[in-house]
Amino acid sequence: MRYLLILFLILSLFSFTTAQDVEKGDKKSMELLDKLTAKTESYKTIEVDFTYKMLNEEADIDETTQGVLKIMGNKYRLNIAGQDVISDGETVWTYIPDADEVQINSVEDSEESITPNKLLLSYNDDYKSKFIKETFQYGATVNVVDLTPYEGKTYYKVRLVIDAAKDQLYEITIFDKNGSTYSYIINKFIANPDIPESEFTFNEKDFPGVEKVDMR
Repeated sequence: MRYLLILFLILSLFSFTTAQDVEKGDKKSMELLDKLTAKTESYKTIEVDFTYKMLNEEADIDETTQGVLKIMGNKYRLNIAGQDVISDGETVWTYIPDADEVQINSVEDSEESITPNKLLLSYNDDYKSKFIKETFQYGATVNVVDLTPYEGKTYYKVRLVIDAAKDQLYEITIFDKNGSTYSYIINKFIANPDIPESEFTFNEKDFPGVEKVDMR
């Protein structure tokens, strides 16, 4: 589930600003990230339908599943693979229907964890960006940008596919050092949907009899 959080992170660029420093990336890639950030900053809420793909040819793994993500600032709600992951920005609740169980964690803030506002909010310090190419994909002209961590990650690259006209993400792919790739393909993007605050808190009354496992 850790890798799913990269999608929240990319879509939660509400306070990120880019310094035009060539040591942090080439000018083209940083301009594209600035535009992506500016567009995302204009949204109060976001809802995304996406496809998640995990591929590892050596291990003969090829998995695909659908998900729905809702975001309000650093709050989010994710439904994927039958699970609900809910966060109010401080606590994360993971509801597992098959076990009728909810696991409760604090929002992680470790070096290795990927959480909302972490990757691009700190990429000037931890990542170098590179413009790869302009191409035609998903029926539109897109720009491809790579983010490479300087050190200490289990993944060695994050690739962003950005709509050239809309300054909006189409795809995010994480390249893991173990040979796996984790892709998030955005099928539907809704800007500023009406989402009540209650969506971002686990309400026990809606899950009578649920077993709570507090892991904080």
